Amino acid sequence: MKKKITLIGAGQIGGTLAHLIALKELADVVLFDVAAGIAKGKALDIAQSSPVNGFNVNLIGTDNYEDTKNSDVVIITAGVPRKPGMTRDDLLGINLKIIKQVAEGIKKTSPNAFVICITNPLDVIVMALQKYSGLPKNKVVGMAGILDSSRFIYFLSEELKVPVQKIKSLVLGGHGDSMVAMLEFTEVLGKKIKDLVKEGKITSERLSQIVERTKKGGAEIVKYLEKGSAYYAPAASGVEMAESYLKNLKKQLPCAAYLDGEYGIKGIYAGVPVIIGSEGVEKVVELDLSNDEKSQFENSINAVKDLFDAAKKIDSSLS
Repeated sequence: MKKKITLIGAGQIGGTLAHLIALKELADVVLFDVAAGIAKGKALDIAQSSPVNGFNVNLIGTDNYEDTKNSDVVIITAGVPRKPGMTRDDLLGINLKIIKQVAEGIKKTSPNAFVICITNPLDVIVMALQKYSGLPKNKVVGMAGILDSSRFIYFLSEELKVPVQKIKSLVLGGHGDSMVAMLEFTEVLGKKIKDLVKEGKITSERLSQIVERTKKGGAEIVKYLEKGSAYYAPAASGVEMAESYLKNLKKQLPCAAYLDGEYGIKGIYAGVPVIIGSEGVEKVVELDLSNDEKSQFENSINAVKDLFDAAKKIDSSLS
């Protein structure tokens, strides 16, 4: 029995997700969008590439939630992307309304699905989604940390002229300007990044600039594109999460997950390393943070809390 992945939102990320899932033959794909024509057109276009790429996956486009019934995975990209000058927070009001409808649709048609949220502002939208849908917290997760870590690793690789495969790192906290690049856990060719600073391979100023660029990685792309936001790297990140779930790979991935006392934080979604297997989020991995990382992480959590308070003002049912 082939697995089924529903993509809610057939915009740039949705279309790229559909393409990547088809190329990997991960599952059959349902592209759902209120603009049925876009969903149908993209599904048909990708399906027509199957003889060339040699994949055997069923792709359909629809605006009817019934077609998404009994999905194994649902990936949500629905929402308005950022426009230049818009903060992630400006998006909040618009995207909360959209997520409420999506949550109701999923609850009705695929209550057992593993749900991955990519819509911004990420941490708050994923919390709202879980509250609106009432789905189990270990089955509702946000995609952010993989993307932020990937950006950070790419920038380091460019700077140090080292292949990306030889760099290990991760980024924690909220998906936004308060995210925390974990320098203590960053290794290049097996060496700690701090040692490379000591050896003069990279200055601490330059490293700080790269961390800053990572935090603003999304905005940099928005500025270039003018009429849209990043989609290739976000889609690749979402697929990695879906694949770990469907194939029970138990990969350790940084994701926006529900914290129930881990890291001393309760009742909030935030970016942390988790193990994703066939049960969804099977474990939150607690890293030993330095004092500096702890205080940065707490700042990041506070930024998420403040934004969630703003969400509650917009919709009191989230309280």
